[in-house]
Amino acid sequence: MVVPCVAELSDPVNDAMVPRRCSARIKNLKSEQEAQRERQRVRCRSNDDSVLEKKPKVYKKSKVVTSSQAQAPNNDVTVSTVDNDDVTITNVAAPNDCTDHPVPETSLNPQLSGNGTEKSSHARVTETIRRFNKHYLHFVQEEEIRCGRVQADQKTKKNSKSKEAEDDGKRSSKRPDLKAISKMISEKEVLNRERIGSLPGIDVGHQFFSRAEMVVVGFHNHWLNGIDCVGQSAGKKGEYKGYSLPLAVSIVVSGQYEDDQDNYEEVVYTGQGGNDLLGNKRQIKDQVMERGNLGLKNCMEQSVPVRVTRGHRCVNSYVGKVYTYDGLYKVVNYWAEKGISGFTVYKFRLKRIEGQPVLTTNQVHFTRGCIPNSISEIRGLVCEDISGGLEDIPIPATNLVDDPPVAPSGLTYSRDIICAKGIKFPSAPTGCNCHGSCLDPRVCSCAKLNGSEFPYVHKDGGRLIEPKAVVFECGPNCGCGPACVNRTSQKGLRYRLEVFRTPNKGWGVRSWDYIPSGATICEYTGLLKKTDQIDPAADNNYVFDIDCLQTMKGLDGRERRLGEVSLPGYWHNDAEKTSDGGPEYCIDAVSVGNVARFINHSCQPNLFVQCVLSTHHDIGLARVVLMAADNIPPLQELTYDYGYVLDSVMDREGKVKQMACYCGAADCRKRLF
Repeated sequence: MVVPCVAELSDPVNDAMVPRRCSARIKNLKSEQEAQRERQRVRCRSNDDSVLEKKPKVYKKSKVVTSSQAQAPNNDVTVSTVDNDDVTITNVAAPNDCTDHPVPETSLNPQLSGNGTEKSSHARVTETIRRFNKHYLHFVQEEEIRCGRVQADQKTKKNSKSKEAEDDGKRSSKRPDLKAISKMISEKEVLNRERIGSLPGIDVGHQFFSRAEMVVVGFHNHWLNGIDCVGQSAGKKGEYKGYSLPLAVSIVVSGQYEDDQDNYEEVVYTGQGGNDLLGNKRQIKDQVMERGNLGLKNCMEQSVPVRVTRGHRCVNSYVGKVYTYDGLYKVVNYWAEKGISGFTVYKFRLKRIEGQPVLTTNQVHFTRGCIPNSISEIRGLVCEDISGGLEDIPIPATNLVDDPPVAPSGLTYSRDIICAKGIKFPSAPTGCNCHGSCLDPRVCSCAKLNGSEFPYVHKDGGRLIEPKAVVFECGPNCGCGPACVNRTSQKGLRYRLEVFRTPNKGWGVRSWDYIPSGATICEYTGLLKKTDQIDPAADNNYVFDIDCLQTMKGLDGRERRLGEVSLPGYWHNDAEKTSDGGPEYCIDAVSVGNVARFINHSCQPNLFVQCVLSTHHDIGLARVVLMAADNIPPLQELTYDYGYVLDSVMDREGKVKQMACYCGAADCRKRLF
């Protein structure tokens, strides 16, 4: 039965199994207060005033986690350029050749995870893709600026020359994803590894948002070819002694060939060559037994497994597809025949190797099949909208764990921050003089505060290029309108979110939509208080410190993120005053807040915290915004790192207090604190 939900909920459900938002500072204050009461009782019993008081260390919680700089050499990949009409394409390997140099996964410089051990392969894959996304968005921004200037020239030059300028602009354009690959190769940021069979850090079901992502992690080294193979020259180095080369190591089944047949567990794959690259999928000439085709034939004869990845349509991916790794297949047969268009094609029958994780592609049709189309289809529905209609997009809650199922309660939903008594926000700054939308970062005064650039790109409704110490957005006194890209985090919910009950972490949040990296998820709202107003004796696990200054100074183990921002002089003085005492303000969401309070911790999160200034410029009162660190597929739980340092929380006797972590990440620290 669905529990009727309104904006104000009552009878809170006990979620004490997992502390959620409470910082170590609050927990230590509570422990210290209890310890003082215990010491007072000891004094009364012993009448001895000489009892020493031991004050536990106070830790200011950090909530900002970004990818570290993991690098792996790539000295064997050749970069070439191909001029193709209007697009200058920079690519990793010639599209019609097998890669000649299989490169083993090199040992990275020591990279430590949160538990002090070397980072897992999963973490290295994640960080590599995050670096790709950062480079990609930088090049997207360059292209947006270029197109903006072309449009400006068209307005000022209303003659034939403007048409020439437009054509010149098109001819000089470049694909941002391929430029990002080239940059990562030049900066030795790609992952290289032994290439036969499965690769560490990429499990069955892993989804890539583009072929470029597959290239930078060394999973499929061709951004265009459907077959990736080890070339003849690899045998000269002795790395594939005993094999007949070339060998196919990976294929992508994406519907580009009209003769393909895909039954999921069994694939009839059309070899490479002779396909019309203009995109109509038709065969225009005969195929020959060479390169990838010969590589697949050799795989059959030498029993070498092949990685199979399927491409599916996806409007959220910039290439229009998302690619899912479906495991290892063996080539069991091949033959030549006349194809549908009358040209000779080679066919390869591949069967999935047994004993692998269950293949899900054919069951859910690329995940979206299990996403309900209406509220009535939701399993375990206990609340139709926890926001009570306050959000533009309803947020349902589901519970398949409790018996009987209960709804989240104890919350008065609020889209905005509510100030406690005696606290008010500073007045709004002057703002920029832009009109309609901010276009030129050299002119916009708000962009100048961000290092004379806009922190967001327009693509996908606005995406943050990379995490920054603080983002200055346009505010109430700016001349631009609500559609301005520099107001991205102010536009409310953009994705369909669901609050769901987890087996051992209380409530959690997931999305029904694909979320691209850098996208805004939601702001953390609640009651704005001074940190010294928080009662340490109260069991409040929803306190979020506004610690932007502490992050900027890199205190208490935080990753320092300053970037190109213009900080007023008085901020540095404020930082000196507040850095020792911790954040002055916090957000208390125990009884008032929004969907953000339900987002769980993970040691390898897919979200990060971004401090944003828009209505004022007081960094101690910055808005706390949760943004996507990765491309997030539907139904994956949304998480961020709560930022506890291990052994930072003390009990009332001054002893280290511990709490187990259930995030399940590959590099899980096993303890929340």
